[in-house]
Amino acid sequence: MKQNIVLFIGLVWPEPTSSAAGIRILQLVKSFLDQGYEVIFSSAAHKSPFSFDFSSWNVKEFPLHLNCPSFDLFVKDLNPQIVVYDRFVSEEHFGWRVFKECPTAFQILDTEDLHFLRYARENAFKKNLEFTFYNETTKREIAAILRCDLSLLISKAEVEILLNTFQISPTLLYYLPFMEDLSLHDFEEFKNYNERKDFVFIGNFLHQPNWLTVVELKKHIWPEIRKKLPKVNLHIYGAYCSQKVYDLHNETQGFFVHGKAKDAQHVISEARVLLAPIPFGAGQKGKFIDAMKVGTPLVTTSIGAEGMFENLIPGFIANDHSDFIQKSIELYSDEILCEKFQKVGSKILQEKFNKLNFEDTFHLKLQKLMKDLSAHRNQNFIGQILMQNSVNSVKYMSLWIQEKNKS
Repeated sequence: MKQNIVLFIGLVWPEPTSSAAGIRILQLVKSFLDQGYEVIFSSAAHKSPFSFDFSSWNVKEFPLHLNCPSFDLFVKDLNPQIVVYDRFVSEEHFGWRVFKECPTAFQILDTEDLHFLRYARENAFKKNLEFTFYNETTKREIAAILRCDLSLLISKAEVEILLNTFQISPTLLYYLPFMEDLSLHDFEEFKNYNERKDFVFIGNFLHQPNWLTVVELKKHIWPEIRKKLPKVNLHIYGAYCSQKVYDLHNETQGFFVHGKAKDAQHVISEARVLLAPIPFGAGQKGKFIDAMKVGTPLVTTSIGAEGMFENLIPGFIANDHSDFIQKSIELYSDEILCEKFQKVGSKILQEKFNKLNFEDTFHLKLQKLMKDLSAHRNQNFIGQILMQNSVNSVKYMSLWIQEKNKS
C-alpha cells in the first residue's frame, strides 16, 4: 500500500534555533511523520548555516525555483495527498500550480501568525496612526485563507478576528497552538531563585518587534531599573543580530548584547526574569514557551501576552513604562513570587501547549475533511471563485516571468 505523502512548501528552510516559526513548522512536520506520512520539504530560499537538517528525520528535501515550470512536473509526479504552505506568500507562489496539477490535494495554510495583523499594528505604532485592519496584506492573506481547504491559527485571538471581523467560515479555520512534547520534561528541576541572576531578553532580529522591544528596553525601561538595582544586568540574545543592535551594548550600564544564543533555554534559565515590552506583533511567542519550560517568570505587554495566556499568567502584564519598571523590580526582588509564577508556567504548558491535547484531534479533523473534500469545498464557494479568477493575476504574472526568463 502506497504511503500517503505530505508536501511542505516553505518560504524559508526552517531554523528552529533562530525563530519560533522554525520550531512551529518542524512540530507540524514531526506530527505528520508520527502519523505515518512520507514528508517532503521544499523551498525556493537559500539555506543558512542554521537550517534544520531534515536527513536526521528521514524527510526528503526538494529545492524549488520561483516562476519555473519544473515545479509543475515535480508536484504532478509526486501527487501528494496534502500540501502545507508555511505562510500565505508560499500559497500565492505555488497554490495555483498545485491546484492545476493535483486538484484533489488537500491544501493547508499554516499562517504562523496573521501577517496583516502584525503589519497593521506595526504601521499604527511607527506612524502614530489609528489602528485599522485594512491594508493590501489583509486582502492577500485572507484571499489565501479562502483558497485553502484549511488554515491553521496559532492564536485564539486571531481566530476571533477572522470569524468576527471578516466573517470567515469556521469550517476553514483550525486553532493549533505550539504542540510541546512534555513527556520527558521534569517540572521539578528548575533552578531556584538564588541560582539565578540578572534579566534577559531573546528574539530573532530579522523580526521588527524584537528590535523595537530592545529599543524600548534601552531607552525607557532599563535605565530606571538599573537605578533601583545597580548591580543587576540585562542580557540581550538573538539570531541575526545587526550592528545597530550591537551598538546598544554598554557594560557600564549593565546592558549586554551577546548575539545568537547557542542554547536559548539555557540562557533564559540563567536569568531571574525575562523582560519583553513588546510594542506590536501577533501570534504566539516562542520565547515565552522556553521561559515556562525552564521556570523563568516574565514581564510583558498585552500584545506580548495575546494568544499565549488567558486567566493564568506566569508573571506580569504592564503596558506603560512606569508600571513595567515597577513590576519588573518587584518580580526580580521577590523569591516567593518567582516560585509562584514558575508553577503557573508549568500549569499553562500542560493545559494549553501539551501536544497530547491537540495532535490526535487535529489529524482526525483532517481525515474527516479529506474524506468528503468536494462537499467541504462546495461550502466555500467564494474560495473556488478566487482560485478560478482572482488568482489568475498571480498566475499570469508568474507565467510572464517564466517566459521572460527563457530569453
